[in-house]
Amino acid sequence: MKPLRLLLVPALALSVLPALPLAAQETPQDATSVEPPQNWWQLDPEKDHVPGIGLARAYAELLAGRRPARTVTVAIIDSGVDIAHPDLAANVWTNPREVAGNGRDDDNNGYVDDVHGWDFIGGRDGRDVAHDTYESVRIYARLRAKYETATPSSVAAADRAEYDLFQQVKRKLDADRASATEELAQIKQIQPRMQQLVDVLKGALNGDSVTVEKVQALQSTNADVQQARTMFLRAAGGGLTPEVLTEARADVESRLQYGLNPSYNPRPIVGDDTTNLNERGYGNAEVTGPDATHGTHVAGIIGAVRGNSVGLDGVVGGTVKLMILRAVPDGDERDKDIANAIRYAADNGAQVINMSFGKAHSPQKAAVDAAVRYAEGKGVLMIHAAGNEGTNLDTSPSFPTRAFLTGGGARNWIEVGASGPAVASLAAGFSNYSHTGVDVFAPGESIWSTVPGNQYRRLQGTSMAAPVVTGLAALLMAYYPTLTAADVKEIIVQSATKYSDAVALPGAEGQRRAFSELSIAGGVVNAYGALRLAAQRTAGRN
Repeated sequence: MKPLRLLLVPALALSVLPALPLAAQETPQDATSVEPPQNWWQLDPEKDHVPGIGLARAYAELLAGRRPARTVTVAIIDSGVDIAHPDLAANVWTNPREVAGNGRDDDNNGYVDDVHGWDFIGGRDGRDVAHDTYESVRIYARLRAKYETATPSSVAAADRAEYDLFQQVKRKLDADRASATEELAQIKQIQPRMQQLVDVLKGALNGDSVTVEKVQALQSTNADVQQARTMFLRAAGGGLTPEVLTEARADVESRLQYGLNPSYNPRPIVGDDTTNLNERGYGNAEVTGPDATHGTHVAGIIGAVRGNSVGLDGVVGGTVKLMILRAVPDGDERDKDIANAIRYAADNGAQVINMSFGKAHSPQKAAVDAAVRYAEGKGVLMIHAAGNEGTNLDTSPSFPTRAFLTGGGARNWIEVGASGPAVASLAAGFSNYSHTGVDVFAPGESIWSTVPGNQYRRLQGTSMAAPVVTGLAALLMAYYPTLTAADVKEIIVQSATKYSDAVALPGAEGQRRAFSELSIAGGVVNAYGALRLAAQRTAGRN
């Protein structure tokens, strides 16, 4: 899969959008969706009756008039970040030991001109990897020559596990390409019908742009306009807009051209030896990359500047420095890059690492495990998004994982599921879960945050839930510097708002499960509760 990619609102069930003219049809009521407030996830479950994290209350009641004891460095391993965004620029980490643009490795850390972080999927010539294949497709490509014509009876016993893996990834590749091809055909069928609606509405709006707000306000006695208005709002209510269709088409076409194409290999751009897991220093210093939407959104949740009356207030904006480590393409990240990014973060002073990515296979997991052990040895807290497949991590892990191949697992690790703005549907329908593998849930639906080009946007995914927890961890460390990474994890899990209500089980239509059974904490992170518990734990220490 893509790296916990931005979840498009599916809505393709509305593919029966009829062609105009529509006048003969019955006119149903408008069915536009009601978005929660932009800051819903920062509201308080007790005072505001919204399953947010109580952040606004925490700042108002617990942190008002206080100054943080330190600034915390957070590493964001992601697709890249627009470090010039006005709501982020002031909080971007700068390497104090590196001189920008002089072409030298001033601090002798192996990375030349790494002023704000590093791009592990860039080339020395300044080019960047934008797309890559999925890990299962890379496995298929690597094993195809050996097993394409093999049969179970012709495979040696020593190779049987590898042969079975090849068959598994081949079946998945065939199924995924068929599904994507069908999805693309469906989108191509819907787009002309949507365009018909837009053309009619644009005429009624005197050529003005067609938005949900303008269409809602549109009044007309023309039967075709009335019907176009009704159908447009019905589609928008299901999440289907012209913009969503355009983005969905680009996404599917990208999957077919790159992610699901076993012949595609962008790695020559980087110029490294992919088999040498000890190689360091490859890549370049440009940390934005060709599409920084995902990483910029993550960064804003953690560290958008607070109190500037624009955009949003990040969880810890103002007491944080964001170290940008680009290692996640449009496609699956590679274990070598993730291992090196974790080591870079640990070596360059990060106290917390946010990892909003994941994949179903990890061929070089031993290298990632070694990097996780290394970071843990330096007291770094690692926070990982649980994944968007709507499945139980006990049976379908999303890598990287805290569990080591050699046994045991990382203690300074928080696995995060995604929650929504309504208690009745508290577990986001896309979120992975596990009573033993997911530590806690955090808001991950309809999250308003920064995107490139000085813009803001609502996105959803466990990719958005993880930085909520990362920001909270950094906030605790900023105000209570004697807390260790293990202390912070324990406080976050123990202070979560507990919910015992039965909720729709993600990925299992018609099934319900007590929310308390979907994670170790059985709840949603609570900044107000976490800060209160931190004060109790550190009384006399700070």
